[in-house]
Amino acid sequence: MAAAEVLPQPPIAPISSLQPVPAPSAAEALTPLIQSTYRTSELRFFVNGRSVVLSNPDPEWVLLDWIRAQDNLKGTKLGCGEGGCGACTVVLQTREKGRRLKHIAVNACLFPLVGVDGKSVITIEGLGTVARPHPLQERVAKMHGSQCGFCTPGIVMSLYALVRNSYQDGKFRLSASDIELQGHLDGNLCRCTGYKPILEAAKTFIVEDLKGDLIEETVSYPLAVDDVTDRLPGTAANGGECRASSNGSCGRPGGCCRDSSRSSSKSSVGETSSQQSSVTQATSVSSNGKAPLPKDFAPYDPTAELIFPPVLWGYQQQPICYGDGRKIWFKPTSLEQLIQLKDAWPSAKIIGGASETQIEVRFKKSEYRVCVYASDIEELSRFEGPQSDEELLALSEVSIPGNMSLTKVEEVCVTLLSKLGPRASALEALAKQLRYFAGRQIRNVASLAGNLATASPISDAAPALIAAGATVAVRTKKEGSYDLPLSNFFVKYRTTHLPANGVITHIKIPLPSPETLEVTKAYKQAKRKDDDIAIVTSGFRVRINEEGIVQQATFAFGGMAPTTTVAAKTQHIVQGKRWIDSNTREEAISALLEDFDLPFGVPGGMAQYRKALTLSLFFRFWNESISELGIAPLDHKPVQEIHREISTGTRDHFVASGTKVVGREMPHLSALKHCTGEAEYVDDMPQQKNELHCAVVLSTKAHAKILAVDWSIALKMPGVVGYLDKDSVSRENNNWGPIRVDEPLFAVDEVHSHGQTIGIVYAESVLQAQAAAAKVRVTYEILPAILTIDQAIKAQSFFEHGKQLKKGAAIQGSLDGVFAKCEHVIEGITKLGGQEHFYLETNAALAIPHIEDGSMELYASTQNLAENQIFVAQVLGVPMSRVNMRVRRLGGAYGGKESRSTPIACLVAIAAKKERRPVRMMLNRDEDIATSGQRHPMQCKWKVGTDANGIIQCLDIDIYNNAGYSLDMSGAVMDRACTHIDNCYHIPHAWIRGWLCKTNTVSNTAFRGFGGPQAMYFTESFMSAIAERLEVDIDELRARNLYKQGELTPFLQTIDIDFHIPTMLEQLSANADYENRKKEVGIFNSKNRYRKRGICKIPTKFGLSFATALHLNQAGAYVRIYEDGSILLHHGGTEMGQGLYTKMCQVAAEELGVSVDQIFNKDSQTDQVANPSPTAASSGSDLNGMAVKNACEQLNERLEPYRKQFGRDAPMSVIAHAAYRDRVNLAANGFWKMPRIGYKWGNYKDPLPMYYYFTQGVAITEVELDVLTGDHTVLRTDIMMDVGRSINPSIDYGQIEGAFVQGQGLFTMEESLWTRQGELFTRGPGTYKIPGFSDIPQIFNVSMLRHDSSGNAINWKHLRSIQSSKGVGEPPLFLGSTVFFALREAVKAAREMNSVKEPLVLNAPGTPEKLRLAIGDEFVKRAAVVPKEGETNFFVRIEE
Repeated sequence: MAAAEVLPQPPIAPISSLQPVPAPSAAEALTPLIQSTYRTSELRFFVNGRSVVLSNPDPEWVLLDWIRAQDNLKGTKLGCGEGGCGACTVVLQTREKGRRLKHIAVNACLFPLVGVDGKSVITIEGLGTVARPHPLQERVAKMHGSQCGFCTPGIVMSLYALVRNSYQDGKFRLSASDIELQGHLDGNLCRCTGYKPILEAAKTFIVEDLKGDLIEETVSYPLAVDDVTDRLPGTAANGGECRASSNGSCGRPGGCCRDSSRSSSKSSVGETSSQQSSVTQATSVSSNGKAPLPKDFAPYDPTAELIFPPVLWGYQQQPICYGDGRKIWFKPTSLEQLIQLKDAWPSAKIIGGASETQIEVRFKKSEYRVCVYASDIEELSRFEGPQSDEELLALSEVSIPGNMSLTKVEEVCVTLLSKLGPRASALEALAKQLRYFAGRQIRNVASLAGNLATASPISDAAPALIAAGATVAVRTKKEGSYDLPLSNFFVKYRTTHLPANGVITHIKIPLPSPETLEVTKAYKQAKRKDDDIAIVTSGFRVRINEEGIVQQATFAFGGMAPTTTVAAKTQHIVQGKRWIDSNTREEAISALLEDFDLPFGVPGGMAQYRKALTLSLFFRFWNESISELGIAPLDHKPVQEIHREISTGTRDHFVASGTKVVGREMPHLSALKHCTGEAEYVDDMPQQKNELHCAVVLSTKAHAKILAVDWSIALKMPGVVGYLDKDSVSRENNNWGPIRVDEPLFAVDEVHSHGQTIGIVYAESVLQAQAAAAKVRVTYEILPAILTIDQAIKAQSFFEHGKQLKKGAAIQGSLDGVFAKCEHVIEGITKLGGQEHFYLETNAALAIPHIEDGSMELYASTQNLAENQIFVAQVLGVPMSRVNMRVRRLGGAYGGKESRSTPIACLVAIAAKKERRPVRMMLNRDEDIATSGQRHPMQCKWKVGTDANGIIQCLDIDIYNNAGYSLDMSGAVMDRACTHIDNCYHIPHAWIRGWLCKTNTVSNTAFRGFGGPQAMYFTESFMSAIAERLEVDIDELRARNLYKQGELTPFLQTIDIDFHIPTMLEQLSANADYENRKKEVGIFNSKNRYRKRGICKIPTKFGLSFATALHLNQAGAYVRIYEDGSILLHHGGTEMGQGLYTKMCQVAAEELGVSVDQIFNKDSQTDQVANPSPTAASSGSDLNGMAVKNACEQLNERLEPYRKQFGRDAPMSVIAHAAYRDRVNLAANGFWKMPRIGYKWGNYKDPLPMYYYFTQGVAITEVELDVLTGDHTVLRTDIMMDVGRSINPSIDYGQIEGAFVQGQGLFTMEESLWTRQGELFTRGPGTYKIPGFSDIPQIFNVSMLRHDSSGNAINWKHLRSIQSSKGVGEPPLFLGSTVFFALREAVKAAREMNSVKEPLVLNAPGTPEKLRLAIGDEFVKRAAVVPKEGETNFFVRIEE
């Protein structure tokens, strides 16, 4: 390809002499430069050791697009497309100066494809296979670090980069801090596991397999700051380097064949760890717990690691140019070439890691026609530091290369800080900010130049740099190099003084002289500590003279204006003042309120919180600075931030007796496949011949008439084949719904929610379909929209529901008489926001039509095969028997794919039928969140009456959920909410009413717990209100109100002998030393003004069954034994990480007397098991397990004569062969329907039970709260669950921990926000934060109920469930609320110290904003913002 051919053709029409001369086109401007400099369009690199040459690749591709286009590289996943989840993580092997080799974890979903030139890419497939896994993969798999598995390859790759970088001097050098606290995993998310087993697997791998030192290292200069400064460069904390010898060493850990010191390397690898730790067994998840299985891990073999391809050591980079008429990429190799490009075409986009640019391209549909990859230009990334003590002493400025990665900038700062000491406090401040900037994968490729050039108003680095007095060095072709003060760099929102043709070459940070009394610090507050955008970020610097008088002061803030800005009045007012004087501090605080007087409706919202943060952060700086400047009183106590410690925890491993397979701990059967990338999800399936790809066209209005839809531009786009809309299916077949058929597949005439589907475009490739969908133009007429519960109540906008529960006096009529007799009557309103499912695999489906008979095969990521089948058959106009729904596994679901997967299957089916071609669709993360619904936001208006002792007598309650624009399962969710409003407490008289609010928001749906967690949160909220009103200890109040055996629930079900809450409360309190710790919390709070602790103990009781959908409480199974003794198993359940397939294989193996290895659980499909119930309601094991058992019992009956003939221990191969020869049927259909249940609403006389049984649990959680910011950490959580007789304890432990952390997110962190126009704002990991590795409890102990308080073993045979087990997926989730209620106790302590008397009203999620404002101290009061007439908050919370 000639280089110039990639450019758009210049205009050829003649230009009139009367017209002004137009600017040259891109082709005209760049063609001469291309012809003189750029000689190739080829990218040359290696993937997993194999050479790849790409000639003129698609310029729209990022690295992930190319990787997933390869049939054998499907392990790298697309999770979010914005670098926030880590599912796409791969490792780049790169060479550096001095023949050093580095392993860099990057987000393939963002990383420019051009950036791999001259590098070696390692994907998950390059580490190992199921047959021969890498020991790291084996550890994670066998120690239960994987559930759904979709995130697992990315996590393994992040750990792999850490491990490969840590090998130095013949030994792996890693600390527990490296693994957990230095941010190497902060760019990876997991929604299933709760993270604990992943961390444990990593730690034991290092100690046992690598024989490394799991120790803490310190630096010479003692730092009173973040863990970012715990380690020196050259270690794994900063991506330490493996030096390759000059003879061409491959850099392989453990020694290269060309290394002269190979023998010593070998011996060092085999050294015994200083830890003297015992070998962890394959089912252990805690160094403190002992696993029952003796299987050890395969030893680590360093010689099996991928080497760095030798040919790349001598690779000479060349300027590269490739593209087409739409987009062109350049890769210059020198700064001079870059300057020439920018001079020729100033609008060319300079790109490094593309962490900002690719998000703009993907989500904002920005089009950058000319892109320049600059990260491989050595002049922009090479740092020349001081080489001698003399140079170090004379150092007055640190010049950081503009395109040096943030990870390396952090290294440089920490290195210099260790040498320079206190005068490098500006570098310390910058390093601290960078530690919490984005995730490690982004820090590995992003740069300071890119960060500053984007001019984000919430930049983490800019305030610290401005405070330090930094300048940026700019270079242009004409002006050469010059400096711009960073304080004047930002002009307005997203605009700087950087000229269009300029390049930032360096950022220069001045250093004070050693004798100068100066301190620079930086702070950041976000919703989540790791990998989150700032709410407010700040940089402070103060210089004083020997008398303590302020000579210089700079206070810079981000998040308080359209640009990073300084507090000008505050800086001026402290000048010449004595810094330590409290008057100086108070005057500065008053001035800050003038500097940042935010209006109530300020963009981004949180006006009062942001103002309060400026005061709090300044106060913290003042407090810390007087200590570091040495002018503080002797009794002064610095107000430091909360810092997290290394996490630990236990599981009480227990081996059941009396069984051979069930009750035993074993890893998830697909865990190794997850860890090696071999587990296949829907979008991993091989490309079908003639396959088409779909992209959705979604409404951009919350409520509007559709006036016109223009498809014309989209249909002319390359590769587009066609589209579907309301006219593609009959009116009667256009509607669907899980309970009421009321939701259109395609919007007709009106849209009722932002994100409602208007149509789809399908094309030959995914990118072509997405590009075309973005070009569809829809004309609207805006209609009034209802968004919130309060708005719906006011407008009386409800779906028909009408169900209520009555107990006691309410059955006969009013509760007024009961309330009149109550000693105390308390009323309140409690609210709880929604929760996004955030399964890592978004909704996906593949339809394969069979033309001959009109049948269709559909692969879908769904929990509900039957519902998908029903509606696909409907839209196709064929019987259900012609549609076969299939699913092997789901990459997470949590209820979100119980109903919302159905329209995806229908859309691809319609397109496949129309075009007679296979059709595939996988939603982007933002599309999935916008369309799939979430946990129902709820509001509760309650009135509760008690006697003098706080014992509840009466409850009158209205529960409202925000259903969205269609009914979906909102009625069933409300049913469960109403039946869990009692939690574990007896309420003699109750009237409970549920209301389904019809709004113009996304249709909300099932989510783990299905209304139960919201209801129990309401319960514990009014219990707290009672305790505070009566001044009764909350634990005593709970104990007084606990159910006793024989009492009735509000739905009149008897509490029977299975109620174990009192026992668990007693046992867990003793095991966790609760009472002593509760006293210690009080002592701590009395001694600490700005840090408060809270501790709480809460029980839960969760009902198991499809409560009021009686017909769903059934299941089928099909078991076949083949002549060779192998067994094929089908059942109606789906595998989504909860281990259902593993448990079902255990059940079948136990029943048939074989090993699990002999059972093959094939994918779930409707042509094997008809009419399967959805895998939901925590009933998957109960229903399907009993069906499997029933089938096996039939087979055992037929095989009994042969067991008598050949002996009980005869192998199945012998028995099956003999039975087959005797013409015995070796296939059996099993079936089971749940007995006892059958509740009918309105029957107050003799109702059948609502639930088959109750799964119960208790949790104790202790937290610490930063009073100044609202930030917190979870110090410890202890959980005890009654799960009956567990089928597989290791899987159930994982469910408990994962559910708890998911609940922790619901109640403390995960906040959904809408714009005033009804658009969901929080549509991805950039704006919606789920818990990460650093959010889990620092001590996390989990146990299962085994015996009563007298030590007698508990028998659960009365349950009549499979193996006497209990469902465990949903019940533990509510226990995550213990974090919220412990925080509530901490807030109470802070309010008491600040003499706040008003009753505490705190609604979940308990975000830092809500916690901080609830403290109600002087800063909060002074930061109050009064809305002007008609002024509203920037964001909408739809639970309000």
